[in-house]
Amino acid sequence: MSLLEHWGWGTFFEQQTVQHDNRSGDRRLAWARIVEEQRGLYRIEGDALGWAEVSGRFRHDAASAADFPAVGDWVGVTSSEGASIIHVRLERRSTISRAAPGRAVTEQVIAANVDTLFLVTALTQDLNPRRLERYLTMVWDAGAVPVIVLNKADLSDDPERESAAVRQRLPHVDVVSVTALSETGLAALSPYLRPARTVALLGMSGVGKSTMVNRLLGGDHLRVGEVRGSDGRGRHTTTSRQLVELPGGALLIDTPGMRELQLWCDESSVEQAFDDIAALARGCRFDDCGHASEPGCAVVHAVADGQLDEDRLASYQRLLREAAFEARKHDKAGAANLKRRWKQATKAARAMYRDRDRQ
Repeated sequence: MSLLEHWGWGTFFEQQTVQHDNRSGDRRLAWARIVEEQRGLYRIEGDALGWAEVSGRFRHDAASAADFPAVGDWVGVTSSEGASIIHVRLERRSTISRAAPGRAVTEQVIAANVDTLFLVTALTQDLNPRRLERYLTMVWDAGAVPVIVLNKADLSDDPERESAAVRQRLPHVDVVSVTALSETGLAALSPYLRPARTVALLGMSGVGKSTMVNRLLGGDHLRVGEVRGSDGRGRHTTTSRQLVELPGGALLIDTPGMRELQLWCDESSVEQAFDDIAALARGCRFDDCGHASEPGCAVVHAVADGQLDEDRLASYQRLLREAAFEARKHDKAGAANLKRRWKQATKAARAMYRDRDRQ
């Protein structure tokens, strides 16, 4: 296995380098993966090592913050006297994104080129099926494979029953119950931790992600906060995203806990996350059935018969409305950006003609 393959390189990225090498001319690019991001600086591993920053042209050409490198991205760099400059970011095979917090309609990339995503929650008061459904919607849209990891099983009175309830609520998704603090059940994660495959951890603050990373690494590499006695939740400790190599060769991305999760996807992603409801909907009398009070609705009939949880249907309908709302905001933001660019271009053209007439 080559050094690049060691960090997850494959045919998908190799094919992209040909066109970039042809464009670069005499400037030969080295290829490396982003393993950490710190306020505009990026630590890289691969054919180039150390810290790097984006070039001025890269910064100028970037249309939005989502175009900048994120942890997990592959980039083309040049190095001189120990300093590396990023000129190119390769197309992503998968992108874990959310709508950035706040009023601005912008995409925030959490991690890139992830194969499997561990959705970590705690088997305590924090267990929230609706929140997991929101995460699943985001993961299916990203192109990664989700695995639900129920941590802190030792704090549950009946972890088997609660795990079974999650499996019933979220069909077609693997659910694993563990206690990271004592390493109980972590062996069940082994099938997903293959050499050169990238796994990311995602979840709310305090669910034990950093403890899980430390156990998988075999040492206390990440700082862990004390557990609150009131609710069994840990304090948020991870402040930056980073990619680390596990002893078996798998690659793992730890992410800061999320206090806010706004969808950055379309309605088709919601349909994919709720594929059991989508399958039932094919039996509805009307193609545009809203699954509320329409006659001949197979989904409503499944709820009445106990085949489908009523709360899951409500979650599905709410996420569809939210995805549609976000899509409308994206359209408005796109139209506003286009209008602003046209105004800038028109202003520049007028200035050019004005200056020409003065000569």
